[in-house]
Amino acid sequence: MRFYNQQHKNYCGIDLHARKMYVCIIDQKGKMKVHQNIKTDPELLFEIIFPFLDDIVIGVECVFCWYWVSDLCAEHKIPFVLGHALYMKAIHGGKTKNDKIDSYKIAALLRGGNFPIAYTYPSEMRATRDLLRRRMYIARRCGELVAHIQNTNTQYNLPEFDKKISRKYNRQGVAERFDDPAVKKSVEVDLAMIDSLNEILKKLEWHIEKTARQHDYKTLYLLRSIPGVGQILALVILYEVHDIKRFPRVQDFSSYARLIKPVKESNGKWAGKSNKKIGNHHLKWAIKEAAILMLRSSDQAKEFVAKIEKKSNKGKALGIFTHKLGRAIYFMLKNSEAFSMECFFNK
Repeated sequence: MRFYNQQHKNYCGIDLHARKMYVCIIDQKGKMKVHQNIKTDPELLFEIIFPFLDDIVIGVECVFCWYWVSDLCAEHKIPFVLGHALYMKAIHGGKTKNDKIDSYKIAALLRGGNFPIAYTYPSEMRATRDLLRRRMYIARRCGELVAHIQNTNTQYNLPEFDKKISRKYNRQGVAERFDDPAVKKSVEVDLAMIDSLNEILKKLEWHIEKTARQHDYKTLYLLRSIPGVGQILALVILYEVHDIKRFPRVQDFSSYARLIKPVKESNGKWAGKSNKKIGNHHLKWAIKEAAILMLRSSDQAKEFVAKIEKKSNKGKALGIFTHKLGRAIYFMLKNSEAFSMECFFNK
């Protein structure tokens, strides 16, 4: 956890919502300067903070609508800090909670150097990252439709499919398996939706990769050097990491990618586990998928995991291997070097 501890003359805390926001500005001594509820209008916000532009910092909790505040601050060169929502216990743990109180707490946390920092993703690549996440949403819908067809097939106790119906050339004659017209129509609808979504995905993936080459083609090709990492996994890692320099240590990267299990201790005693969801689940998914795909194609990887399985269970062995791959990705990007199997298994 990192905190914002720079000193300013004025501190602005904003409790932000989709249509309204509560703005609180306090000075170095904690004296209230502004405390009012306004519409989410950039002009109104700028009008309020204009008298304090000589030295002010703006803090906002990380909610879905923070983009425009960050862009406004960047345009006028105002320091902007994004607060990590899961670490802001002073707000969520209060006995009484409302927008007015929350905005003051944000400003007070900034002033006291206790404001937990989340990464402010730059606007140049932010929209493409969101588009890539939308692509993952569509891909999951395709998977759900395929699963529905398979469940329907099992529901009527029909023979299993010989090949994967997720592939287009294996879907011929699938709907004809079912005698009931309503069931047949249901499967036909699923197949039509899969075909339609796959066409959308093809165009979307082409657009994203074209944009990624303009953003950072070197990192993209470095990631493709990892066995099992193709177009989509490389894009996900590229856009979710963005800049490897924002992680001072490999431990920070592993924590952000959810590759380690956080442990709670008190007085030298184990006190359980918590905060498993703090981190980037998109990045975790990409690295875990890369590890599984490497295991399928590499005999060295299979031998490495088999050795660990002798000492522990299969799940823990896969977790250790995934963590090892995550560390390798960190040093690859940090040193701008392609993936090397020899280095990977010798370290």
